[in-house]
Amino acid sequence: MTSYLFGLIGSGIGPSLSPALHEREADQLGLRYLYRRLDLDVLDRPAGQVLEAARLAGFDGLNVTHPAKQSVLDHLDELSPEAAALGAVNTVVFDGGRAIGHNTDSTGFAGSLSRGLPDAAMDTVLLLGAGGAGAAVAHALLSLGTGTLHVHDVDEARAAKLVSALCGRFGADRAVTGSLDVLDGADGLVHATPTGMARYPGSPVPASALRPELWVADIVYRPLETELLRTAAARGCRVLDGGGMVVLQAADSFRLFTGIEPDTERMLRHFAELAASEGKVYARG
Repeated sequence: MTSYLFGLIGSGIGPSLSPALHEREADQLGLRYLYRRLDLDVLDRPAGQVLEAARLAGFDGLNVTHPAKQSVLDHLDELSPEAAALGAVNTVVFDGGRAIGHNTDSTGFAGSLSRGLPDAAMDTVLLLGAGGAGAAVAHALLSLGTGTLHVHDVDEARAAKLVSALCGRFGADRAVTGSLDVLDGADGLVHATPTGMARYPGSPVPASALRPELWVADIVYRPLETELLRTAAARGCRVLDGGGMVVLQAADSFRLFTGIEPDTERMLRHFAELAASEGKVYARG
C-alpha cells in the first residue's frame, strides 16, 4: 500500500480541522495517509526553514496557511500558473526533490460562493484583506464576474499592489482600492483577514455599516460563526461562512497531493460532523 506524509504550516493551527478532514477522506479511499501540524508558534522557526525541514524529512507535500502563504515563495522551485498569478501558495507538492507551489484557495472560495450564494449580486463588492488569502479571493471574485472589486487593507501599499495585479489580469478599473465607506452602496462584503479567528476575536466592520441588502462572506472557519457573521445575520444580511472554502480547497489539495479524485460531497459531510460543536452553520456550499 502506498503511504503518504503531509503537513500544515502556519501559526496557531492547533484547532485546525485539516488533518482530520484529509485523513478521513483518505481512510474512505483506502489510503495510508498521515497529516501533521507544523505550528510555527510551537516550532519557533520561520516558515521557510520548516518547509525545508519537511522536504528533507520526506514529506510528500504541505498545506500552508496564515501567515506563511507569501513568505514561503522564496523557498519553492516552481509555481503553478495560478499561484504565480496570485503571488501566494497554500499547497506545496514535493516531486523528485523539487518543491512546487500551488494555490487552491481561489477555486475553493469560488466554489463555496457559487454553492452557498448562487444568486448573489456582484456589481460592487468590497474585499477586506490583501494578503495571501485576500489575493486568492480577489481573483475568484473577478473570475465569477464581479463588476468592480474594492480592496481594503490596513497596509495601503499591499492593497495597491494587489489592485495593480488584478487590473493587469482582468482589465483596468475592474479593481480599485477602497474603504468601508463603499459598503453604503455595495452588493457584497468578503472578509479575508485573521480577525474573528479564536486568537484574533472581534469584527472588522461596525454593525452600523451592515445593511440587510448586503451579503457577507467570511473565510474564517474557526469559529464558523464569527462575530462579523453573527452581527450581519442579526442585521438581516445573507451570510456565508468559511466552511465551504476550507473543504473545497482541501479537496483540490488532496487531488494535487495524491493524483486521486476525492469525494467532495463526502468531505463536506465530514466537515459538518467535525464542526458540529461549533454551533450554527450558515449557507456553506
